[in-house]
Amino acid sequence: MSLLLHCESLTKSFGIRTLFKDISISFDDTERTGLIGPNGSGKSTLLKILSGIEHADSGTITSRRNLRMGYLPQEDRFEPGLTVQQVAIDALNDQPLDEHDKLTQVQIQLGKMGFEDFEQPADSLSGGWRKRLALARELVRKPDLLLLDEPTNHLDLEGILWLENLLKSSSFAFLLVSHDRYFLENVTNRVVELNRAYADGYLSASGSYSDFLQKREEYLEAQSAQQKSLAGRVRREVEWLKRGAKARTTKARGRIDQAGRMMEELAELKARNTQAGAMQIDFAATQRQTRKLLVAKDVSKSLGGRTLFRHLNLVLSPGMKLGLLGPNGSGKSTLIRLLAGQSQPDEGQIWRANGLRIVLFDQGRRQLDKSQTLRRALSPSGDNLSVNGRPMHVSGWAQKFLFRPEQLDMPVGDLSGGEQSRVLIANLILQPADLLILDEPTNDLDIPSLEVLEESLGEFPGALVLVTHDRFMLDRVSTEILALDGSGGEQTYPSLWQWEAAQEQKQGKPASQPKSSAPKAAPKPAPPGPKRLTWAEQRELEQMEQKILEAEEQLHSHQKRMEDPAVISDHVKFRDVCAKVAEAQEKVQSLYERWQDLEARKR
Repeated sequence: MSLLLHCESLTKSFGIRTLFKDISISFDDTERTGLIGPNGSGKSTLLKILSGIEHADSGTITSRRNLRMGYLPQEDRFEPGLTVQQVAIDALNDQPLDEHDKLTQVQIQLGKMGFEDFEQPADSLSGGWRKRLALARELVRKPDLLLLDEPTNHLDLEGILWLENLLKSSSFAFLLVSHDRYFLENVTNRVVELNRAYADGYLSASGSYSDFLQKREEYLEAQSAQQKSLAGRVRREVEWLKRGAKARTTKARGRIDQAGRMMEELAELKARNTQAGAMQIDFAATQRQTRKLLVAKDVSKSLGGRTLFRHLNLVLSPGMKLGLLGPNGSGKSTLIRLLAGQSQPDEGQIWRANGLRIVLFDQGRRQLDKSQTLRRALSPSGDNLSVNGRPMHVSGWAQKFLFRPEQLDMPVGDLSGGEQSRVLIANLILQPADLLILDEPTNDLDIPSLEVLEESLGEFPGALVLVTHDRFMLDRVSTEILALDGSGGEQTYPSLWQWEAAQEQKQGKPASQPKSSAPKAAPKPAPPGPKRLTWAEQRELEQMEQKILEAEEQLHSHQKRMEDPAVISDHVKFRDVCAKVAEAQEKVQSLYERWQDLEARKR
């Protein structure tokens, strides 16, 4: 194992808004790291800083000598007029190679990426093939460390599976930003989340994405318990201060200072714990009881002389969640336009129930007026709107979708892609629907927002047609999968796992199963003590304050260890420290309960 890159105390702000502060993290040559975090946490900015495109406000980056680093941005841009081969050759302009060696390396790399026509104009490529070419441009330079920003963007499911195989067999280290949870699970051996919910501004966990989820749950549970414990200590200190110290001794003044520090620490903990929130989604339904909402019979459609699907039959009923997948260009968007009534089939019929209310999410976000302010986009008729029959101010509605008050007067066009998706979802929620048709609603959404969206779609009582490359969402939400092959054929599967098994059968790969965890039981309260103080209990009461101070110092010591990066990065150590914190919290709570009981009975 060799260290490639070390970051020390990196801080970056835009205006008055701090993206991240004092981030210290290292990457070695065994790294297969996934970088996640809420929208706006600075993931893309951190990649740009590591690649040298942008600079941090403060902090240092130290890299191994002669480190070869590649960077794949979200948007794939090529010089106009270049062929596929010329794009890749230009990436080697600074390499000490003759033209024959350059050409050989380029053609080998392009062949590995699936290209057949090396003279094809780069401008004519589809989004998925542009992504492959952008990746080939970086790989031909043989990087030691490759930085990838949302590499699954514009790839269909088959393209994502191809990229997974490429990265799993790679000889280089990589750091990638992605919201695709199955992708993270399959290709990474470490996950880092940028989030101000953590004491260090980030949480790093070795292992798969599911290992990270377990580590994050333990961390946040411990931090929440720490807040509750500290809140109890602050409350008791305030009570002690109100009673007044028996003597204004140095010890008493020290305790007053300690109470002030605890209050500051509690405020910081509360701020961190509130960072773990997610937007609130609750799609409204019309409660229609019709058994058949939409029926497609023998529907066929062709575009540009190519048959997308023929003699397709489909019935949508309340509670049905249809996942629609297929290669780019296979006709998914065309089919949902047919279902929504925006275009007509070449053959066949589509019947819709009388008064059927359809709500459509357009992946191109064409329903949004980019020149509108966020305020008017969320509430066109004024600053007050009706949500499920209840009046609400636009600022409160915006807050439910994680928008800050200062963003209300920003043009929608200045918002990030994820924020624009949240605006569109907020508008859709206000429209009661029998049938939800969502075309790539997951684009640019962060993982917390994806989780909430999944919960809402699962609870929606109407019918759903969902087009997404997010396999986790398809697997969790869909009751049925309709797969288009792009050549006029279609096949129905009862689950995503069945579809994946059919795709992987050619390669002989087994399908994986999700994991689950059991909740923990709450501790039982201690039984009440006797009604009268004995001589031994009187002595116990006299010593109780000292015992409580010692127990709280022990608890504080364990909590400090829990924030140690060396402990956080070691799953076993972190679990042991969490157990000690829980044990110490129980001891402190027990002592205070005993003290209160003795105080109440001492007279």
